[in-house]
Amino acid sequence: MSRTPNAAADPRSPLVFDVSRLGRRPGAMQEIRQTVPSPARIGLDLIAIEPGAPLDLDLRLESVSEGVLVTGTVGGPTRGECSRCLEPVTGEIDIALTELFAYPDSLTESTTEDDEVGHVIDQTVNIEQAVVDAVGLALPFAPVCRDDCPGLCPTCGVALSSAGPEHHHDEIDPRWAKLARLVPPDGQPS
Repeated sequence: MSRTPNAAADPRSPLVFDVSRLGRRPGAMQEIRQTVPSPARIGLDLIAIEPGAPLDLDLRLESVSEGVLVTGTVGGPTRGECSRCLEPVTGEIDIALTELFAYPDSLTESTTEDDEVGHVIDQTVNIEQAVVDAVGLALPFAPVCRDDCPGLCPTCGVALSSAGPEHHHDEIDPRWAKLARLVPPDGQPS
């Protein structure tokens, strides 16, 4: 999702906020404390906030000379799978958010690239991309169910945490396989 000044925000999105009450009066402020459903899957391949999951918003929207400054926290439940054993992993994430949305025709809007800052469009700000970026940076790239997760057996694929210490496979290095056939099954030389 790009932040272009020409793109209209979906007013039905729970992460789009009307800032018309702030006017363009620096110092005017609006606080938002609510829980909204996640509009989409937010995160990485192995772990994310699922669509519809509750997002806890504690935000402050402040009018500044160049736009609207959004600060606060966003939190929600995460779901995914362990990168070692593929077992389900759940958790919570809380991210800090600080994002400037430039007013149309402001100096900030005219001196920055389209995707460098957000924009106030039709008296609204859409924080979805800022939340997506912050969550993506905060989540672990390779989540684990526990720090000492042993993963899966590379031979048979069973979870090593439930396989027990006796789990092993007698494998012969393929380079020595022909020599192993020369030794009788009882291991005694002939």
